[in-house]
Amino acid sequence: MSTLQNDANNNKVFWGCFIALIATGFGFIARMFLINTWAAEFGLDPAQAGRLAGIGIWPFAVSIILFSLFIDKIGYKVAMLVAFLGHIIWAIMGVSAYFISKGGNPELGFQLVFWGSLILALGNGSVEAFINPVVATMFNKEKTKWLNILHAAWPGGLVLAGLITIFIDHVPWFIKVGLIAVPALIYFFMLIGSKFPKNERETAGVSYKEMLQEFGIYGAAVVSFLMTLQLMDFFREIDPNYFIGLGVAMVVAFGIYTQRLGRGLLFFLILIMLPLATTEIGTDGWITGIMEGVVKFHPGWVLVYTSAIMCVLRFYAGPIVHKLSPLGLLVLSSILAIAGLLWLAGANGAFIIFAAATLYALGKTFFWPTMLGVVSEQTPKGGALTLNAISGIGMLAVGTLGFPYIGVLQTQEQQDALASSPKVAEITPTLVQDGKFTALTDKNIYEILEYKAIDDAVVTKTIEALPEDKQEEATAVIKETKEQSNQKALGKMALFPGIMLACYIALLLFFRTKGGYKPVELETGDQLPANSES
Repeated sequence: MSTLQNDANNNKVFWGCFIALIATGFGFIARMFLINTWAAEFGLDPAQAGRLAGIGIWPFAVSIILFSLFIDKIGYKVAMLVAFLGHIIWAIMGVSAYFISKGGNPELGFQLVFWGSLILALGNGSVEAFINPVVATMFNKEKTKWLNILHAAWPGGLVLAGLITIFIDHVPWFIKVGLIAVPALIYFFMLIGSKFPKNERETAGVSYKEMLQEFGIYGAAVVSFLMTLQLMDFFREIDPNYFIGLGVAMVVAFGIYTQRLGRGLLFFLILIMLPLATTEIGTDGWITGIMEGVVKFHPGWVLVYTSAIMCVLRFYAGPIVHKLSPLGLLVLSSILAIAGLLWLAGANGAFIIFAAATLYALGKTFFWPTMLGVVSEQTPKGGALTLNAISGIGMLAVGTLGFPYIGVLQTQEQQDALASSPKVAEITPTLVQDGKFTALTDKNIYEILEYKAIDDAVVTKTIEALPEDKQEEATAVIKETKEQSNQKALGKMALFPGIMLACYIALLLFFRTKGGYKPVELETGDQLPANSES
């Protein structure tokens, strides 16, 4: 890391950014580990618990995209301060929620956790809004390498916070929530007096309007679509047509101002980001719950283990990228992720589970930062907007579509397992007829994804109608069957890296027609004509 050692300020800024990203990992894993605890404490049903999980994810995209539109004007330090305030306010609200809930007001406690999670997500988005362009600017000749090293902090935060959370599993949960204040204070004091670099786009003289044109109507349409879905779900009491109209208006206004569809290559990369985010963040968010009924050890160990592998490997991304090229690395990563998920879906026993998890971790390690590197290298005129917007779109995608769809895959596997279980058919014959589970209800996600879910009310009534000596056994059999079947959903999730593999191969062939993959470098004077807006 000689480049860093040659500049004390850059060294301090880089590691401050690194610790800021560690803080986001602390916030993420603490909430994921506590969802079931909060569901029990606040009396939440699965849908409400899922909504609580989602509120800590999707607002990330709001802050990272909004900041990217004007971060060059206000400066990176302002974004850093917003991030710090988001982390500290969440810590205060989360800790307060514990004592208020235990003091006899769980409803207010839930509200503090819910809205505090939103503030945390906004703070996390603010972190990525400044760290990605800062590092891409400081190391503009080796963007993919240094973005990979930077993003070793995310799994690093998951490992540190995960280990602490597992080892203090039985302490009051306010301690787990408050831990985020430690890295937050560290990065604040490291960065508050540091000098941030000027963005590469600005240095090259590329105008603000040209930055927006690089993103274009294509990018705006994807953001608008995902944001509309999320707002429709979050504000269910409001007529969804208002949000649809708002989304259309956003795209139209963006199109009128930019008068550009945007880079076709960037649009393709944005589309790839949808399955990529679901493969990495979606699986990380669900893996603990999925493995809970399968393993005898704390299921959080699987996430901590895969995160540790990611953290170590991202530090050595430079030689690997040099050997394979960014797209070659993404092709190999997709293949490993597919194999790892398929193996995990049927793995039994601790040794086999961790072996399969190793393969999956090797696959997912380089996805996110290498994609950021490709976007930054191929669309440098997009500045902070294109670099950060693709992260925001990824988070929006996993929060609005990825998490719910993984849940749909799980409920489908549960239904198949219950229908094929001889024990379930024997104890509750009315629930299984002609090889099909009958206690189902029709549901949909955002009115666009229809599926059948298990009707828990019907299952409960059926069990209550059994003789008393059979009720406990029936409840245990159905619960165990459902929990053990969740693991098979991981096999279906291999579809996401499968889509990515096809896309990356297509990109390899595309760049081969152009003489191979080469980063686009901006030079001073790469600006618009004099009559363009700045």
